[in-house]
Amino acid sequence: MVADRRVRAKKPAPAAKPASAKPARRKAAPRRSRNPVIALIQGIFSMIWRLVWGFTWRIGLIGGLILAGAVGYFYTTLPEASALLDGRQRGSVTLLDADGRVFAWRGDQFGGVVSADAISPHLKNAVIATEDRRFYRHLGVSPRGIASAIRINLREGRGPLSGNGGSTITQQTAKLLCLGVPYDPQQWKSEADYEADCRRGSLSRKIKEAVYAFALEAKYTKDEILSIYINRAYLGGGAFGAEAAAQRYFGKTSGQVNPAEAAMLAGLLTAPTSLAPTNNLQRSQNRAATVIRLMEEQGYLSEAEARDALDNPAQLSEAAEARAGGFFADWVMSSGPEFFTRNTTEDVVIRSTLDPRIQKAAEEAMAFIFENKVREGSKAQAAIVVMSSDGAVRAMVGGRDTKVVGAFNRATQARRQTGSAFKPFVYAAALDLGYSPNDVIDDAPYCVNIPGSGEWCPNNYDRTFNGRVTMTESLTRSLNIPAVKVAQTVGLETVRKVASQFGIQSDLAAGPALALGASEATLIETTGAFAGILNGGSAVTPYGLIELRMQGEDEPLMTATGGMGERVIRQEAAEQLTWMLHQVTTRGTGTRANLKDREVAGKTGTTQAARDAWFIGYSADYVAGVWMGYDDNTPLTGVTGSGLPSEIWHEVMVRVHEGLPPRPLPMQAPAQLAPPAPQPGEGQGWSQNQGGQGRGTNNGQPETQTAIEQLFRDLFGGGRN
Repeated sequence: MVADRRVRAKKPAPAAKPASAKPARRKAAPRRSRNPVIALIQGIFSMIWRLVWGFTWRIGLIGGLILAGAVGYFYTTLPEASALLDGRQRGSVTLLDADGRVFAWRGDQFGGVVSADAISPHLKNAVIATEDRRFYRHLGVSPRGIASAIRINLREGRGPLSGNGGSTITQQTAKLLCLGVPYDPQQWKSEADYEADCRRGSLSRKIKEAVYAFALEAKYTKDEILSIYINRAYLGGGAFGAEAAAQRYFGKTSGQVNPAEAAMLAGLLTAPTSLAPTNNLQRSQNRAATVIRLMEEQGYLSEAEARDALDNPAQLSEAAEARAGGFFADWVMSSGPEFFTRNTTEDVVIRSTLDPRIQKAAEEAMAFIFENKVREGSKAQAAIVVMSSDGAVRAMVGGRDTKVVGAFNRATQARRQTGSAFKPFVYAAALDLGYSPNDVIDDAPYCVNIPGSGEWCPNNYDRTFNGRVTMTESLTRSLNIPAVKVAQTVGLETVRKVASQFGIQSDLAAGPALALGASEATLIETTGAFAGILNGGSAVTPYGLIELRMQGEDEPLMTATGGMGERVIRQEAAEQLTWMLHQVTTRGTGTRANLKDREVAGKTGTTQAARDAWFIGYSADYVAGVWMGYDDNTPLTGVTGSGLPSEIWHEVMVRVHEGLPPRPLPMQAPAQLAPPAPQPGEGQGWSQNQGGQGRGTNNGQPETQTAIEQLFRDLFGGGRN
């Protein structure tokens, strides 16, 4: 049986795959071989990169750890911020005038600690705008600032670290702190060398400076760093810190400065010595204008505020204009104890006798005469001293250039012959012995035999003889022969004693030329001696120091170094001498010095060949002395004491007495006029008319009367009534 053949049914065709299905994998093309050179280069670069990266992150990690360690070390050495505010070496002197206002400084000045919050906002903004506009945003170092500084230095042909340093305020503070290195006198020759080392700009120094800056940022707040900076920064003129500088230049505190003044102070940070307004005000104002524009650009000043500051630049105070007090300040410094003045190691405050109004009057008077009555180009010099009757010096001008410090002071250091300005002390000796201003002297040819020198015959200035003249007339006309005769009569030793007791400390001539001012003296000595006549015959010691105390303390360590002393001549004699000196200014050689609104007294003086010309005189309120001459003793041309010195004195006293009510001089006219001068051969000579009792009297007459009478007979050809 054959089975039926069966046909297998065909399987249905698989359904088509969706379009999204993965296409069938194509057979990979045969791989082409790489260029072996390129492969080698790529391999080398890859290996180098792996090596550099591995080295870099390891070095970076090590460097970071070292930096952190260095910052941590400096952090631990930093004290509290308050201990870093005054880094100045102590040893300053602040001088106050008679009213207690600052007029001069010596040494490094520190006005006191101020915080960034206590100073004027304008000053704070000016410092930030000028020195570090990103101060509150960086961590102590500004990479952008450093890069900019390097670019500027290279563009201007300098080394990358020379010139502009790109330092932040924090870095500058680090430099002010000398990176924490204290001054060691064993290591540095001087503080100047120490400071120079602190300012070095080497790469290693810059790195250390940056590390120290990071430590400062970690230790202190931004305002504490700014406070250290504004207290320690040098701002020229001997001023350290914003407070000292504000007082030094503007006579106000750092919290009171306006935008223009703040800009000037901030501008000094770049170059404090050359930009100091006391050295060059215009240059300082120009720099301040740049700072004002920066403040406006950074939004610290409005356009109107900036315009006002530019239109009204900062001006110096009167004290700053005086450039540290000039001659008077130098004299006060030299008159005090050296360990508290010139070599002080502490901060000292000295209150003085200076009256700024009178000082200004003296300076203006001298300038007026030299501008209007002295030929242009003249090298002649002059000096002025004004004092009260007790010797308190109110003004001093030691030369024509008044804006100086440490210059030769002709008022206190120049010893010059006084000429006829010495004659009042000759007559003071005679009046004190009981003689009268009306006593008569014979102005006739006269010679003195000087042992070892031969015969000496004085002459009057005009080489004439006037016959019988009173003592008053002799002094009024400044006659030489009568002055020599009076000195011989009362005794040269007596004259020397009176002059020295009145304060002329220089060596006085031993011969009869003493009466004509052959001895040398300083202007301040001679003026002080005249003050003794004004106060009634008591000696005075000129002084400028009232009290000296340590800064911050109220109790003085010392008080006035001068003033009135012992009586030299009787008050009656002093008042009679004042009357005689009053005649000099009203009808004698000193009429150019006379004042219209008040009584004055004084004496002219001219030395041999007119090498020195003087006028010393006084009112009831003040005594003033004027000297004029050349430093090299060249004779003056057409100048005597009755000329320019008298005119300078007049100009000074007119200004000094402005606004003061007139007061009469303490003077006493003689009791009666002198009798007519006897004719030659009548046997009468110098007449004493109720002159009063002298020192050492006997029954109302000088105890040396007999001897003096005989000497007068010998000298003057007669006796006494």
